[in-house]
Amino acid sequence: MRCYSKSHVPQLLLSLLSLALLWPSASQAFYIPGWSERSYADGESIPLQLNKITSDATELPYSYAELPFICKPKKGRGGRSVGLNLGEVLRGDRIVESDYELSMGKTEECKWFCDVTVGRDEVLEAQRLIRHNYVVEWIVDNLPGATSFKSFDKLRKYYAAGFKLGNFENDQVFIHNHVTLIFRYRRSTKSPGKKLIVGFEVYPKSIDGPAQKCPSSISDTNQSPLEVTLPLTQSEAGAKPEYDPNATMRITYTYSVYWEEDETIDWSNRWDLYFVNQEQSSNIHVLAIINSLVISFLLSGMVGVVLLRTLNRDIQSYNAKTSGEEGKRLKRIPTTPGDDDGGPVDPDDEELLEDTTGWKLVHGDVFRPPAYGGLLAPLVGSGVQLLATMGTLLIFSLIGVLNPSYRGGFVSFGLFLFVFAGVFSGYFSSRVYKAFGGDNWVKNAALTSSLVPGAIFLTIFILNLFVWGQASSSAIPFFTLVALVCMWLLISVPLSLVGAWFGFKQPAYDQPTKTTQIPRQIPQQPWYLKFGPSILLGGVVPFAVIFIELLFVFKSIWQDKSGYYYMYGFLALIIVILLVTIVEITVVVTYFQLCAENYHWWWHSFRVGASSAVYVFAYSIWYYFTKLHIQGFVNSLLFFGYSLLGSAVYGVLGGTVGFLAAYMFVRRIYGAVKAD
Repeated sequence: MRCYSKSHVPQLLLSLLSLALLWPSASQAFYIPGWSERSYADGESIPLQLNKITSDATELPYSYAELPFICKPKKGRGGRSVGLNLGEVLRGDRIVESDYELSMGKTEECKWFCDVTVGRDEVLEAQRLIRHNYVVEWIVDNLPGATSFKSFDKLRKYYAAGFKLGNFENDQVFIHNHVTLIFRYRRSTKSPGKKLIVGFEVYPKSIDGPAQKCPSSISDTNQSPLEVTLPLTQSEAGAKPEYDPNATMRITYTYSVYWEEDETIDWSNRWDLYFVNQEQSSNIHVLAIINSLVISFLLSGMVGVVLLRTLNRDIQSYNAKTSGEEGKRLKRIPTTPGDDDGGPVDPDDEELLEDTTGWKLVHGDVFRPPAYGGLLAPLVGSGVQLLATMGTLLIFSLIGVLNPSYRGGFVSFGLFLFVFAGVFSGYFSSRVYKAFGGDNWVKNAALTSSLVPGAIFLTIFILNLFVWGQASSSAIPFFTLVALVCMWLLISVPLSLVGAWFGFKQPAYDQPTKTTQIPRQIPQQPWYLKFGPSILLGGVVPFAVIFIELLFVFKSIWQDKSGYYYMYGFLALIIVILLVTIVEITVVVTYFQLCAENYHWWWHSFRVGASSAVYVFAYSIWYYFTKLHIQGFVNSLLFFGYSLLGSAVYGVLGGTVGFLAAYMFVRRIYGAVKAD
């Protein structure tokens, strides 16, 4: 088992309960990432930070500083761990100060860094990581080291965060032991005489050079690359040759530093180069928006023209007849063919007969509390909590507070919002619970604060056990888990109880119709209203709205591993259209269900709103087999585990939107009719 990932124990127990949750460390309290400039004078020392290595072929990042075949940071400035916020810890960041000597404006054509002697185990580990295409992330001035590329039209340059640990060809594996660091800078307008770093490029190379010094020429194309290998030995006759366990090899690490002035890049726009290549996908985003709008408009036309027009006619006709204006016509409606007087049946009588059937017949049962209402109410409360968290995150992302330079900020702020949004979950859950006739608000509040958050935490904890076994940097440290539990039990649960108390003190919703004592018998239901078909049919339209944007979200999460998704404007618009679509499809299905004289709409509306989660999970399965190259049981388990968790959370959110929309719709239509 690989055991080179040390337990990272940041001071989270204190920071999570303070404003340190929002900022990386107390020592940088006046430096806001992405907003505050940091300038350097000529000759001023600039720290280079080592973070982690990631790969699109695996879900297990590792701390670069803990790799067994690199130069270990020495005591002093090098080796000092950098204070991390909660989001950085959860995304697997392990940032350590390195021993690389960088000074503003000082060029180093080549400088020897260190020699490392490795044995068989280290060689095998290096080969495994290089064959899995691991990419190294270094950081200077909060900028990740990047590899520079040209766009398809050769007119624009863009950055891809990180640089490859090595390369391989057939059975040969080569490690990148020399890096050329190119820093782009511009002069500061706020601090005369100082300079701002606006670009950080890394160009790695494999060189089989001499020990403890630089090779004769870095740019020589005839330089032999350094192959990661050892002499082979055969333990037994006929056995497969293996590396000699007593053999070692030397890896010499060197680096070059160059500074280039570039006044074309503003400090505030220095992250744009990381997104130039992604801008080429803007046309696809526009097509996704058009696709979503067309679907939404068609569905809105169905709801507005057909459903509401029909309902309006039904309600006006029904109220007119039940008020007695044409009540005498009821006496002339024949009950059998032999009861008529030989004259034709008045068309108005036929219309009245139709008006006394369908959704109006279940007015005495439509607000009957559902089975397991004590479970539905906590789910709705948690859905409101998720909705409030998502909405606030999108707002802060749109205004630029949660920008890519604030590493881990999206996760940190999201957890912060989710914890404090517990007051909304308790309040709305209590209101719904009271509408169902419940009286034990403490039990409901306890279930609300533990059901969905507890399921999320338990799933993450179980998956984290497998990550611990792989010694990955994404393994959540023990004290971080303790901090998360403290946030849940000491902040979220009390706030949920407070919200539930206020919600239960409010008067119960006044239902527009009275519920009869004897439940009405439900007739045979059409096939499309049964459990399976209604889920499949109800989820396909909302999924059609989001499936194109999901491709970009999945790519950012599972392939890029950068967390630099930035098209929040497109994402916000898609989410708004999605919510409108869920509302409309749930209202339509609820109306059809009531017309079929089925008053069990409470759970059904929640299921229809959540039904697109089934398609989201199926989409993730398709993405796994067609887009990813993940290998190994643990990596696959992490992918499907987190995909299932994300789909379930999305289902709770969508189900809540559907439930609330159906509840308002049902109250509206039954509040408009006159019923005994």
